[in-house]
Amino acid sequence: MTQAQKGICAEPNLHALYLTLNVIDDDASTMRKKIAQILALFAHYDEEYYEAMVSGIVAIGTDYWYELYPRLIPQELSPFPITNSDDRNAPATPGDLFIQIKADRMDICHAIGAEVIQLLQPHVDLYEEVRGFRYLDGRDLTGFVDGTENPKGMRKFSVALVGDQDLDFTGGSYIHVQRYRHNMKKWQQLEVSEQEEIIGRTKADNIEFKSDNTAPFSHTIRTSLKDEYGNNREVLRQNMPYGDMTIQGLYCVSCAKSPQPFTEILTSRIVGDEEGNYDKFLDFTSAETGGAFFAPSINFIKQQAKE
Repeated sequence: MTQAQKGICAEPNLHALYLTLNVIDDDASTMRKKIAQILALFAHYDEEYYEAMVSGIVAIGTDYWYELYPRLIPQELSPFPITNSDDRNAPATPGDLFIQIKADRMDICHAIGAEVIQLLQPHVDLYEEVRGFRYLDGRDLTGFVDGTENPKGMRKFSVALVGDQDLDFTGGSYIHVQRYRHNMKKWQQLEVSEQEEIIGRTKADNIEFKSDNTAPFSHTIRTSLKDEYGNNREVLRQNMPYGDMTIQGLYCVSCAKSPQPFTEILTSRIVGDEEGNYDKFLDFTSAETGGAFFAPSINFIKQQAKE
């Protein structure tokens, strides 16, 4: 039975470590083996510190995939959908590997990350390291609950994981990563009622506005899309806040069985509708990174490591 990587559909944790790396040599055979070893590291720490609820994701950048696994290509593998409109941008930034490490203990995240870097040297350069944390019962630093629209229960798996439509990659997931930086000073100058209008929910108790009371530029409207059959265009988000006393933001990780919902939601937010209604929240936050990756199943990674 195909086994998906645990971190894709894992429940929220207290801490996360996000690593984006670039591969600097062409030793694909060694990298295939080392990626399988990273999975073994995750499994070891999950067993050794089971109370910490350890999980992880190893995902391969869409450009690097052709070097690493040239004989098998996911059907919808595609680069990050760079999107621009006026002063709103979704840039693409370098990244051959994306590694998400989550646990309820930051020291465990750190220990796993240190071993991952040691394992991958000297084959990689670390492009970016970001530490995420759970904030006030699942809220973004803006004060609003994040991930309310995430699919629940078993539906997470049908949304986030490739099914029988691509048999070689069943259990895999298309991963899109963006690091947003908030302008907290500008955001905090708004009245709570203005913030709520922009998000489309109440701040204190996270109640969604009725549709006839929701502004077309609200974050809720711009991210709630349907296809031609009336079905929700869903992704599973593994977002967490990050930052310190100087810089604050949200690290966004989207997992889905297809890259199309992410692309459509991004376009809806940045470009907007025919009336020019874009996601007004983008006036207060901006994406500084962007990457498209694919996280294959554990079975795939282990099998390819043998070849």
